[in-house]
Amino acid sequence: MRMPEPLSRRARIDGVATLPDEFDVPLTTGAGLSGGTQFDDLPDAETLDVGELEGDPAIAFRRTLGMFATGVTVLTTLSREQVHGMTANAFMSVSLSPPLVLISLDRRARLCAMLHEGTHFGVSVLADGQAGLSDHFARRVQREGDVLVPQFAIVRETPLVEGALAHLVARVVRSYWGGDHSLFLGHVEYARYGEGRPLLFHGGRYESIVTNPELFSLLPPELLQLLVGRGVERTYAAGEALMRRGEASDELMTVVEGTVSIERPGLRLTRGPGALLGEIEVLDRGGGRMATITAETDVRCIVVPREELRAALEESPGAAIALLEILAARFRETA
Repeated sequence: MRMPEPLSRRARIDGVATLPDEFDVPLTTGAGLSGGTQFDDLPDAETLDVGELEGDPAIAFRRTLGMFATGVTVLTTLSREQVHGMTANAFMSVSLSPPLVLISLDRRARLCAMLHEGTHFGVSVLADGQAGLSDHFARRVQREGDVLVPQFAIVRETPLVEGALAHLVARVVRSYWGGDHSLFLGHVEYARYGEGRPLLFHGGRYESIVTNPELFSLLPPELLQLLVGRGVERTYAAGEALMRRGEASDELMTVVEGTVSIERPGLRLTRGPGALLGEIEVLDRGGGRMATITAETDVRCIVVPREELRAALEESPGAAIALLEILAARFRETA
């Protein structure tokens, strides 16, 4: 689908910022609760019951909410030719007729102060493989050398992140008090979607959808859960090298879709979904890649960095045993 014209180069990018604690977002008239003002009839503060969970109840509450898997969006607006954007998963549909959506923003966020009745905001639903964009707008620290410059298209004077799985433009029609957040009800004026899988967020980390039944049958469940839960998706075009013999290695790869060619002296193999790549090297800090691996078709992989793998294996003895069994099978193949 043809996207609108890209944003002018004069526009600048801004992430999440904060405002003084005393800053209040004006509430839309008529958006209050049952009392005479927006702050009447609020529940009395009381200690949160977190059952047998230990530690700070606020942290327990946050982690409990994190068990609800969500998609990931980038919310954007345009002010004085400057793009303001932030990552958010507090987004939901409200009504089909009229078309309404709801977003929840931390009241300290700069974007929150820019939204009021009549302003427009964009919602870009990120696709699997766009975790870097999510980190960028969430101001998370990225790996050294990763330089990400988001591209935007303008629809109804609202910036949208190019390449996202779906786009919405909405006009704020109501705002509501939501404790340390503000809720904005938007009337949708533009909507489009493309093909692909969504980026998911669950338990404080990104998740991937794995639908290939062959992958489930070839990998032990404990190890598959580790890879999907800790890994990030990466794609390679046919003919592209996934890794080269001798290069430094700190990642374990799992083929999800497509086939790869594995070449090392005296050996050439073809592997498909479920194949682990670099499983020996990722556990050996001193060694480089043992083989050159090239995509024979378009390939989709799940990639787990060494430190993530080590942490996950410590948490899951079953996954560690499953990986050892696979390593033992590799040694039998080469013996």
